[in-house]
Amino acid sequence: MKYVILVPDGMADYPQESLDNKTPLEAANTPNMDSLVREGVLGQVSTIPQGMTPASDVANMSILGYDPAKYYSGRGPLEAANLGVNLADDDVAFRCNLITYGDDVMVDYSAGHISNKEAEALIEFLGRKLKNSDYKFYSGVSYRHLFVVKDKGRSLDRVKCVPPHDILNQKISKNLPRGKNADALVDLMEESRAILSAHEINKVRIDLGENPANMIWLWGQGKKPNMPTYLERFHKTGAVISAVDLIKGLGRILGLDAVNVPGATGYYDTDYQAKADYAIRALRNKDFVYVHVEAPDEAGHNGETREKIIAIERFDNHIVGSFLKHFQQTKEEHRILVLPDHATPVSVRTHVSDPVCFCLAGKGVIPNGFQQMSEQVAKESKVNFSSGVELIEDFFKQ
Repeated sequence: MKYVILVPDGMADYPQESLDNKTPLEAANTPNMDSLVREGVLGQVSTIPQGMTPASDVANMSILGYDPAKYYSGRGPLEAANLGVNLADDDVAFRCNLITYGDDVMVDYSAGHISNKEAEALIEFLGRKLKNSDYKFYSGVSYRHLFVVKDKGRSLDRVKCVPPHDILNQKISKNLPRGKNADALVDLMEESRAILSAHEINKVRIDLGENPANMIWLWGQGKKPNMPTYLERFHKTGAVISAVDLIKGLGRILGLDAVNVPGATGYYDTDYQAKADYAIRALRNKDFVYVHVEAPDEAGHNGETREKIIAIERFDNHIVGSFLKHFQQTKEEHRILVLPDHATPVSVRTHVSDPVCFCLAGKGVIPNGFQQMSEQVAKESKVNFSSGVELIEDFFKQ
């Protein structure tokens, strides 16, 4: 028996007048997801526990079958795991974005989706300039990096930090870290602005009309988590396919293989087919594979409806379609679950906590009569799960 979970990050959305009151998902051409709906069950699930922030780490932890209210310790530690950074008990790991600062405004949370090569040079330069025995910078992918600091009883994991993608075009001074001992983080962020602004890479980016990576933004912090592995919890071996460090890091913590896929960028230009091919290859020797695609979420954050529709259609064609063809050929017993981790509506350009639609098809699943993968149609379904954990426990039932 093979199990597959396919996650188009942030796919869920709200109806738009420009789309004749359809959502981007409903406006997209999705024959493969619609086929799964006809063969399986369409329903809704609440992936964000009440009172928790609708962040990708929280949502994906929930979808993988782990209660965030019990296990969540922050985004930074998950990314540290993927980068091979072993956290000590007194370490606090922060997500460290390279951002574009302009006149006290968050101009761009991704510094123009800066290249890996440019970003690595900037992070290494910053680390040399701000060298300190209590902390260290680690380069990641594009604008996504890691900052690890010795806590020394300062409770830095409890400082209030704001995700940069939630404050686009807002004042930075009103959204800096707050709370006890937060001043040290604020000082570091302010100091980074002077250092990065003077770097030749950013001077060239400005000359080329590109957004400079002229400041760091610290957020998503936490300490080393303690979670049972997937083999211990579900008695399954598995792999995760994603371009995002937090997803791969979460997989590593759970004892899953985090497969590196050439051409997986975490943006619009990601190689969808390569992700599908590597996932299917991993499934040969595993019970379970988790495929995560970031592009729909990026389009939501950028407020780009057309790009979101394109990302959804590519996901349907290359990811969902490839698995349907694979199982048609192999005749293996299987179950496929397709769902976004959360909604990232184009109209608000950030995550929301609304329930999301899901489709479950495969062995033992009795169709409930729906025809289309749709947020609005899913509201008519009587199949509703109050948490991702409940859904996954049902998913793995034999």
